[in-house]
Amino acid sequence: MTPTSISPGDILAISRRTLEIEAAAVLKLVERIDNDFLRAVDTLLACKGRVVVSGMGKSGHIGGKIAASLASTGTPAFFMHPAEASHGDLGMITGEDVVIALSNSGESPEIAGIVPLIKRRGARLIAMTGNPASTLAREADIHLDAGVEQEACPHNLAPTASTTAALALGDALVVATLLARGFTAEDFARTHPGGALGRRLLVHVRDLMHTGDALPVVEESASLKEALLEMTRKGLGMTAVVNRDGRLEGIFTDGDLRRLLDRDVDVRSAMIADVMKRAPITISQDVLAVEAAHVMEQTKVNGLLVVDGTGRLTGALNMHDLLRAGVV
Repeated sequence: MTPTSISPGDILAISRRTLEIEAAAVLKLVERIDNDFLRAVDTLLACKGRVVVSGMGKSGHIGGKIAASLASTGTPAFFMHPAEASHGDLGMITGEDVVIALSNSGESPEIAGIVPLIKRRGARLIAMTGNPASTLAREADIHLDAGVEQEACPHNLAPTASTTAALALGDALVVATLLARGFTAEDFARTHPGGALGRRLLVHVRDLMHTGDALPVVEESASLKEALLEMTRKGLGMTAVVNRDGRLEGIFTDGDLRRLLDRDVDVRSAMIADVMKRAPITISQDVLAVEAAHVMEQTKVNGLLVVDGTGRLTGALNMHDLLRAGVV
């Protein structure tokens, strides 16, 4: 392999042409979303076992991604390497499974060699190929055409547009199946508890709020000095003010204190009822923590008080709590 000199302009032109070819290949697939595609979705929905995805070479890499996407969106699935299948891994397939086999040519010997064994086990076979007349396409129960007119490779050899098309068609199958299954964002979060999305969709205000002895609160009969001592002890930069029944009457924050000092108020003699902010912004403990973050951002406050349906104070949280939890 002899390096060749190529100008920056040629590199940019080739790169743009690659994207144009692959984009055109994906757009062509729109015309092929037909009854066979619907049958494939129905077959996945009716599967009582697992979806086994298989493919050789670059098709195998695409198959691995499709299997992972199915598994994370409500359809139990795994990838099986076709070369390993003929050396024992076929034992993982049962008659209640569905096999999705990928091969651009539809003639990959590793895939073709295990097709009779898959069918003998009674598993349904969905083929995704670039050749509807191929052996794999003919033997499959359902065939999805992922063919492309040309590869983006200048020699029309390296799998480029064909793998992009197979990936896009696989994504379409995944998305259609998860919607038909009624898979929700909350379901997705439950399969991704360690990620940012899981934290955003699974963490509620009740999981983060300060309660009990950690909750800064004084009665409305308290002095400002007592309120400041409570704020210092609890360290949230605020304190709630409640009446004798525990219902929220107001809030006092570090920002309110600074504004009082600008007005030369005597903090030693003032009463909290005279300086607190009435009708503070509140939130329910049952809402998502990400909603609390949104409220804080929209109202430009750093903390929120949590009340129940009767207006009784139940908790408090601030932006630092959300940051520590990875919600924002």
